[in-house]
Amino acid sequence: MENYEQSKIGAKAHTVLHCIDLSSPDIHQSVSLLKQACLDSGFYYVINHGISQEFMDKVFSQSKRFFNLPLNEKIKVLRNEKHRGYTPLHDELLDPDTQVHGDYKEGYYIGVEVPEGDPESEKPFYGPNVWPAPDILPGWRETMDRFHQEALEVAKVVARIIALALDLNADFFDKPEILGEPIATLRLLHYEGQTSDPSKGIYGAGAHSDFGLITLLATDEVLGLQICKDKDAKPQIWEYVPPLKGAFIVNLGDMLERWSNCIFKSTLHRVLGNGRERYSIAYFVEPSHDCVVECLPTCKSEKNPPKFPPVKYGSYLSQRYKDTHADLSIYKK
Repeated sequence: MENYEQSKIGAKAHTVLHCIDLSSPDIHQSVSLLKQACLDSGFYYVINHGISQEFMDKVFSQSKRFFNLPLNEKIKVLRNEKHRGYTPLHDELLDPDTQVHGDYKEGYYIGVEVPEGDPESEKPFYGPNVWPAPDILPGWRETMDRFHQEALEVAKVVARIIALALDLNADFFDKPEILGEPIATLRLLHYEGQTSDPSKGIYGAGAHSDFGLITLLATDEVLGLQICKDKDAKPQIWEYVPPLKGAFIVNLGDMLERWSNCIFKSTLHRVLGNGRERYSIAYFVEPSHDCVVECLPTCKSEKNPPKFPPVKYGSYLSQRYKDTHADLSIYKK
């Protein structure tokens, strides 16, 4: 449960993050550590989360199998209007003010499976997933389905600790309109080994904050993720987050910042390529499409009134995706 430190990573500046053990019986210590992490940087590790290392290795292996396919095979499962499927190189542009091209990464979106014909499937971000053909990647869908379900359970445990850190009931985020029926999106990511150059606007992933409640991130051993604890600093100071085998790196999203009236901050982060191929697995945890996000009762007072008006989550998220992803029509040319 101590801070995770590493003395040097080459000559690169690196950060020190709190590490929260989800198997610990001492919930008060977990809440205290998480609250401090949220106030310090909005990033922390969680360990002993219940997903075995053997299965994590299998998910990474299956991810590599997909990205190793020829481009003409990957394009067959191109991202659709529901944001399910393959996203090619440069599909996403996260920091248009500094990026010359889109991100130097490719990805694959997998959401909560909602069958066609279900009324819920008509809503943005709900519907059936897009899957590679089983004869091309046998067992791939089953692995990703299982990981999606297990990661959601981890996210719910983390959300309960966050609720306690905000002086709410532990089950606050378990409500049907929040994590009972969430927009939970698994995204496999592959950085091809390009070397980033911020002076030329070239990034693995441009600087951004995540959109929703929290993000769980599993990475391989290749350094790349950086955070900026103070986005208003001039110049901005960027620090690497060291990979920690078996852990999830967890960060807070913009919607939690909004919910908490800026008590907890959503932290700017980016990925710099160093010439080595890199794989990561992100799991974005968002409330339901119909959830109305407004200032939490424990985060406002006469002296600290709500800073944001209520917002319907599905509309907000649709706009954020539209702002950061290429128009699908460009792939039809």
